[in-house]
Amino acid sequence: MPDRVPRFSWRRPLVLWRSRNDVVAEVFGDPSNGIRRRCVAALAERGTRAGFTMHRPDESFSFVVLGDPGEGDRSQYAVVPAMLNAAGGTDFMVVASDVVYPAGEAADYPDRFFRPYRDYPGPIYAVPGNHDWYDGLRGFLRVFCDLDMNCRPDPWRGPFGFVPRLLWRRSGPVDEAALAEARAKYRGAPGQRAVQPGPYWAIDTPALRIVAIDTGITGGIDRDQGEWLREVSAGPRPKLLITGKPLYVDDRSKPGKIEGGGTVDAIVKDPAHNYVAAIGGDIHNYQRYPMRVGDRTVQYVVAGGGGAFMHATHTIPKTRLVDEDDFRCYPLRGDSLSRYSRLYGRVLRMPKLFELTPEEATQAVRHRLGINPGRGYGGSGGSIASSAKGLADEGARHAPAGGPGGASPRNDAEGGAPAAGPAGRPAAGSAKPSLRVRFVAWLLGVPRDGRWRPGMTRLPVRKMPQRFRSEMADWDRPPFFKSFLRVDVTPAELRIRCYGVTGCGDHEARPPCEDEVTIALR
Repeated sequence: MPDRVPRFSWRRPLVLWRSRNDVVAEVFGDPSNGIRRRCVAALAERGTRAGFTMHRPDESFSFVVLGDPGEGDRSQYAVVPAMLNAAGGTDFMVVASDVVYPAGEAADYPDRFFRPYRDYPGPIYAVPGNHDWYDGLRGFLRVFCDLDMNCRPDPWRGPFGFVPRLLWRRSGPVDEAALAEARAKYRGAPGQRAVQPGPYWAIDTPALRIVAIDTGITGGIDRDQGEWLREVSAGPRPKLLITGKPLYVDDRSKPGKIEGGGTVDAIVKDPAHNYVAAIGGDIHNYQRYPMRVGDRTVQYVVAGGGGAFMHATHTIPKTRLVDEDDFRCYPLRGDSLSRYSRLYGRVLRMPKLFELTPEEATQAVRHRLGINPGRGYGGSGGSIASSAKGLADEGARHAPAGGPGGASPRNDAEGGAPAAGPAGRPAAGSAKPSLRVRFVAWLLGVPRDGRWRPGMTRLPVRKMPQRFRSEMADWDRPPFFKSFLRVDVTPAELRIRCYGVTGCGDHEARPPCEDEVTIALR
């Protein structure tokens, strides 16, 4: 990490004001489709790869998926050492959503993209997120597609069309000299340079086709991209989808509307297309839903924990889309609740009321959701949450996670009875939580018996950070609970591993594998 890293805070009014296009798009209509059509036409006129498809001859390869990284602060840089160590030997990286915060400007790319990933030796491709679109996608197109164009939206229609025209934030300037200097200084090696065909693209390999789509600001895709998606999805070759917004998240379906009819998820589920997995960013944690589709299973993954503030997982209800025993998330719900309780205790200056230990938080999650925790805290194996808590409080080094080599898949509910603690006592998760613990869990939004908690019935731990970037979810000291994916492909199988990043020293060289799934391709 550089000696001096600027702080990035969503509490600054100017940062929020630069992100106002999100509200404009949701209230008055998302202009992404019109802008995208113009940029795709410009790319086609200039001459781009046929079908927006890149080709790799290797039957076996690997790559990194990093979601929503670009705040340019310590929490983003904390992911880099662990990612570089776990990503050794990978061929390329894909940034899935929100490359640069807060508004995707070209001026922010040197410090929030080029410099953090200067030591990654391979090329980096990307799919834009909603924040990249707050600049009309101008910065993204210039950096990844080598295209600079007018990204002003088409006029809004209707008697109030003048309102979004006045409020819409215009694209920032592109300083060609500054971008060229940053690229040459930080990512100038021949193996690091790459130009992708457009904001959506595909990579064709003998074993797998990777399909990446651009979901704009609100999550839909335009008619032309929908036709391209259907064409590139045809055929029996196994496929992996990468998207700016996940199709399943927080035990809810977000199918992704296609202009003119149909959904992205319907294309993924069509057995003729043979999709085996779909990975989306946007939500800043890790989740995995193995969905049965006919006689096959499609792995739906949320992978937006690459650097930006953490979205809570303890607000996810007991899953109904998939069996709770099959669901995976990182951070664990108990660790998420414990971290947010400490944040509220500090900010509201009521630590004795709010702060929950990982043990207490795990008890509360088990009590309210009716699930068995996948990890107890009574044994000697240690835990990410408990040891990271000790690091934050006392400056101690973080203890390795349980499992061989510090890497083992974890989940809030893995089936079976809770583990026994010392001397045969029940583990912490099996005891009934105190009234204070139950009250804090209720206040911070832990659902009851799988029922969703409306935002008005709890303190902001999910919607507020997403909409207004509350300080409740933006911290700059460990533990961070970030994550990234390593994807390994052979002719026979696809292997997806989620690595957790706490920002603690012991995990930089050997980050723990928090989840792993292997998918047969034959």
